[in-house]
Amino acid sequence: MNGAQLLPVFVVGLAGSIHCAGMCGGIVTAMSASARPRAVIAIARADAMTHVLSYNAGRIGSYMAAGALAGGLAGGARSMAALAGIQLSFYWLANAMLIALGLYLMNAWRGLAVLEQGGRALWRHISPAIKPLMPADTPAKALALGALWGWLPCGMVYSVLTTALLSGSAADGAAVMLAFGLGTLPMLTGLGLLGARLQQAMQRRGVRIAAGLLVLGFGMIGLARAAGGITPDWMEMLCLTPHP
Repeated sequence: MNGAQLLPVFVVGLAGSIHCAGMCGGIVTAMSASARPRAVIAIARADAMTHVLSYNAGRIGSYMAAGALAGGLAGGARSMAALAGIQLSFYWLANAMLIALGLYLMNAWRGLAVLEQGGRALWRHISPAIKPLMPADTPAKALALGALWGWLPCGMVYSVLTTALLSGSAADGAAVMLAFGLGTLPMLTGLGLLGARLQQAMQRRGVRIAAGLLVLGFGMIGLARAAGGITPDWMEMLCLTPHP
């Protein structure tokens, strides 16, 4: 996948990161706080940034691993001609998931919360490993914590993983999730430095509606293209999922 195809994925991560403010904001703020009891404020801020970036490196690494797994599985199956119809169905599903994500961000429909509930079975096996890492007062512990936190049940991540599934290869699947993770990075870095002030600002109704409408628009464009209503080549730049 080229940069133009990954740009919409980055934008979805950026818009959807208001959801991250609720899911991950507390843990990121706590890691930043663990670096603050220092005599020199400048050193404390540098430590906070190191902790936050280490956490996010681990989190994005887990996203990439999940994307590589999804893309690799789908890439291996693509060689089977009988699955062409299934690929098209997944294309529709991927864009429908974006619409669901847009509604989720706006608090207009909470259907993705059902998927998050389903993922908690896996999370129950992972979460005990978090306790020894708290407080995440070293970069190594923050990195490990982020790697585990990347598997937290999250409807937004599941939505983008559907796009990774259609990418065609493990490398492209990892690239999709890297672009998504980088999109969420500004928000979570800001949360680590600004804490509750930014978290509260991102939960305002107007902000959530604007972000939700942006993501909803990507999904609608993808469905319109699948139905043949939008065919210009330049529309490819606004579609997260390559048409099968």
